[in-house]
Amino acid sequence: MIKSVLRGFALATAMSAVAFAAAKNPTVGGAAMFDSKNIIENAVNSKDHTTLVAAVKAAGLVGTLEGKGPFTVFAPTNEAFAALPKGTVDTLLKPENKATLTKVLTCHVVAADAMANTVAKMIKDDGGEHDIKTVGGCVLKAKENMGKITLTDENGGVSHVTIADVKQSNGVIHVVDKVLLPKM
Repeated sequence: MIKSVLRGFALATAMSAVAFAAAKNPTVGGAAMFDSKNIIENAVNSKDHTTLVAAVKAAGLVGTLEGKGPFTVFAPTNEAFAALPKGTVDTLLKPENKATLTKVLTCHVVAADAMANTVAKMIKDDGGEHDIKTVGGCVLKAKENMGKITLTDENGGVSHVTIADVKQSNGVIHVVDKVLLPKM
């Protein structure tokens, strides 16, 4: 009887360890995100990021974000793009505005693999606010409030990280609720 209980306990412990080891990324836009896939391979499956994917394609950044990285991408949702002034997205997607679109998108990308706890530590170490330099040359002001990270763009617009730490094979995605805009 004792051997049977011990075997059951050992089996339950082993199964718990396997379940913990197989802990999954959060779902994004109703889709599973796989840490074995790159940023683009995962983003194309999110129904909440179709505008972002279209913009990345129009800017010619697919190859870059499929690359080795590491990258941290603050990924605005479709709702974030829809909140821009009427006609902004359509204007940005025009071929003649590729440079501006590229600048906007690269202000959402950091050349590092920065998980939320790393960003939170940098914020704390810097006294409550940490400057994050993006590959587009923008400086985002990161703050933490009640365990949530916010980013302030160069125009004073504030974006909240709504889903953090979506691991990718070439970095990490943090979903944000506002498009971060560079000073133009």
